[in-house]
Amino acid sequence: VQLVESGGGFVQPGGSLRLSCEASGFDFKNFAMSWVRQAPGKGLEWVSCIGGAGTTDYSDFVKGRFTISRDNAKNSLSLQMNSLKPEDTAIYHCARGGRSGWTRFQAEDPWGQGTQVTVSS
Repeated sequence: VQLVESGGGFVQPGGSLRLSCEASGFDFKNFAMSWVRQAPGKGLEWVSCIGGAGTTDYSDFVKGRFTISRDNAKNSLSLQMNSLKPEDTAIYHCARGGRSGWTRFQAEDPWGQGTQVTVSS
């Protein structure tokens, strides 16, 4: 299993970023996928997930601002982040699994470096 995140950067409050995750080493279309994040000095926090067929779920703190999507033909996962806030500053990781299942895969899969998102004026 390999998960490679990209697309992070520095943005002012209210700005947008689009994160990407390239997946390999497993049958991507058969797994729900999640984005999780880790803010400085804090633990991992689930952000959003999408099922293999496209059903989505969001944490309350990103609902209405972030949109998760996937392309099963390209084994890729995306996260469009709009109306970014300073509290969205974190390293963002993609992971196999859904809202609760990602914790199991976090223990099983190699953990990527993630992509840094910094929101600041």
